[in-house]
Amino acid sequence: MNESEVIERLRRIATDPAARGLADDAALFEGLVITHDSLAENIHFFPTDPPASVGWKLVAVNLSDLAGKGAAPAGALLSFPLSESDWDRGVLDGIEAACESYGLPLIGGDTIALPPGEIRIYGLTAIGRAGEKTPSRSGGQAGDSLWIAGALGDSAAGLELLQQRPPGTGALVEIYRRPIPLLEIGRSLAPHANAMMDVSDGLLIDLKRLCRASGCGAEVDLDSLPLSRAFIAERGQDRSERLFAATGGDDYAILAALPADVDPVSLSLPKAPTLSPIGKLVPASGLQLRDRAGDVPLPETLGYEHRGSSSPVAGGL
Repeated sequence: MNESEVIERLRRIATDPAARGLADDAALFEGLVITHDSLAENIHFFPTDPPASVGWKLVAVNLSDLAGKGAAPAGALLSFPLSESDWDRGVLDGIEAACESYGLPLIGGDTIALPPGEIRIYGLTAIGRAGEKTPSRSGGQAGDSLWIAGALGDSAAGLELLQQRPPGTGALVEIYRRPIPLLEIGRSLAPHANAMMDVSDGLLIDLKRLCRASGCGAEVDLDSLPLSRAFIAERGQDRSERLFAATGGDDYAILAALPADVDPVSLSLPKAPTLSPIGKLVPASGLQLRDRAGDVPLPETLGYEHRGSSSPVAGGL
């Protein structure tokens, strides 16, 4: 089964209103935003990665889900598999550093001992305090402007560098290993957004999910996608590279659908990261891409989707 099939089956179980029909990144339960993400060896990280970066990433990807709902970190539960002592210490160092950096208290969890040679799978449940508004994926309306906070493609480019030239170093590799959750700008945008989510599996596939939940389509200007200087220096910025950035995944940017009369420039927002308009929601279903040369056919693969057999890099639920 693939990810969407499993989620569809789980909807028969997840009937509580807090689950939001499993059409969102997180549950909303009595004023708390609750999310869970896992990292699996050889899917989300390499066994040759620095273990501290694995611990950091575990915390960061969960906090990114909270950022996409405009929530403030409140607590976390950790599932930790015991393997090799030096590796375990390194992962715990990374978890500690990320929790301290973002004010996330660790309040409990579970440990389990792995047989020698088994792959490592780490899990974290992050709990956040909801703000005045917790935008879902389903609130988008035709005419809303689409905005991206952060850059696209850096992490996927870093992963490709690691695959081509291990062990790999540089800014793009570091972004892949140590994503930055955009908590502050998430809290600033949430009160104004009709729909909002983090981009974890790739812009196009995540935007498709937002559109499906909101009952609309989207027009996207590829030329407006935010690319970092490091990405452009490594790969360029032609159509093929912009499609790579739009489908690569592991970005942990924020995608927001804002009413057309809301200008984010006029809001009290943090100076970083970059906030870029990339298109709009439209009444028709489906995604429409364009750039300065005209219409752009949709790529065969819109982003990452978990399947029964996976290769490295994956995003969140």
